[in-house]
Amino acid sequence: MKATRLLLHAQHIGWITPFFKPSCLHIALLRSPLPRLCYGQGQRWIHYGSSVCKNKPDSADLREIFEHETEKKDKSLVTHDDLFAQAAKDAKTKANFNRVVDVFSKKDIRRRGHVEFIYAALKKMPEFGVERDIVVYNKLLDVFPKEVFVPRNFIQRMFNHYPRQQECGVQVLEQMENYGIMPNVETKVLLVQIFGEKSHPMRKYQRMMYWFPKFKNANPFPVPPELPQDPLDLARFSLTRIANDLDAEITVYQFPLTDITETGEEITQPHIVGIQSPEQRSLLAKHNPNRPVFVEGPFPLWLRKTCVHYYLLRADPVPPEEKIEEEPDPELIDPEQSFFYPQCVDLDLNRDLGDDDSFDVDDVEEGPIYAMCMAGQSDQATLARWICGLQETNPVLGQIPTVFHLESGTRELQTAADVHHTPEQNAESGTEQEHIIEEERLRSQGMKQ
Repeated sequence: MKATRLLLHAQHIGWITPFFKPSCLHIALLRSPLPRLCYGQGQRWIHYGSSVCKNKPDSADLREIFEHETEKKDKSLVTHDDLFAQAAKDAKTKANFNRVVDVFSKKDIRRRGHVEFIYAALKKMPEFGVERDIVVYNKLLDVFPKEVFVPRNFIQRMFNHYPRQQECGVQVLEQMENYGIMPNVETKVLLVQIFGEKSHPMRKYQRMMYWFPKFKNANPFPVPPELPQDPLDLARFSLTRIANDLDAEITVYQFPLTDITETGEEITQPHIVGIQSPEQRSLLAKHNPNRPVFVEGPFPLWLRKTCVHYYLLRADPVPPEEKIEEEPDPELIDPEQSFFYPQCVDLDLNRDLGDDDSFDVDDVEEGPIYAMCMAGQSDQATLARWICGLQETNPVLGQIPTVFHLESGTRELQTAADVHHTPEQNAESGTEQEHIIEEERLRSQGMKQ
């Protein structure tokens, strides 16, 4: 015991290195292993040399192991993305997406890495156009191994049995909820086989089946999942949605046309679609010819991921001195009518007896809107053709001056991906804004002088 201690102490100081080989010292230490020595009640650890602690990894080795593990994880995710990238070389269709899922399901019976694969598939679904297909979602749920994550007792149910897999199942249902896809009976059977009756994905399914039927038809102005591709049909649908008047009439003032002249020049004729109700025609007929009307726009309207623009024909509010009180309808006045019990009662049905009337509401009067339209181009010449077309049903427009208040910029059909600006465009807009601020500052200084 004492000799072993002397050998360790001598090697630690460095005396024994020239006389003994490290292998001999290692054999001697293996024959008499002493991890620690106790003297009385205290404990003192032995200070091992570099040859003894050769196999112990330091912080640099641990960092390399961690980086290697993260690289392996990243490579596993990249592998799943590569599967979809290879399938997308031909075409991004539902058949190719299902083929990738089938390849992964048949590759390993234990479905190793199924959670990472499902997350990668959820991210790629909009690219393949299958984000609204319930069959594809059920196919993704079928990737989970069956009857493996089902809790066997109440303790496993309490402590969230297999939380990573349950969270992945909830994410699949949440993406279905975001796109408005209602689960079916096959979805329920798959969730019961994978996670059991008492699980978080099953609770998510029950909540969706409770609330989805309640909100399915709650919107009185639903937008179809697939918008019409024809610009005329899209303009008709958009104007009908804005006007919300069953008596309004839609008129196509100009059809889109592309023609080539004798000189070889290509002439493009944009479409012009307008809407006007009989009530708007009557208001326009009563308009004072001495007061102008204004053509304003374009104003954006988003329909799901598509942005369209429309234009208004409006006028300023009628001044109080020009307002004419409307005479009562003679059909409502008869000899049997009593002045104490009138047949026409003006009541505000939106208010109740218990409402607080102490606050004041400022009512802002807006001018009447006489017509609306959508056009393929936003120039003044195109909108002037719309005004000329309106004169056929509204002859008073030929006597009223028309003023165009048009904003600059592209007003073609846009999608959500087209709205993002590049850094160069942001820099140009920033410089333009700085010039405007500088001009306003100089103008204010000139006024003060």
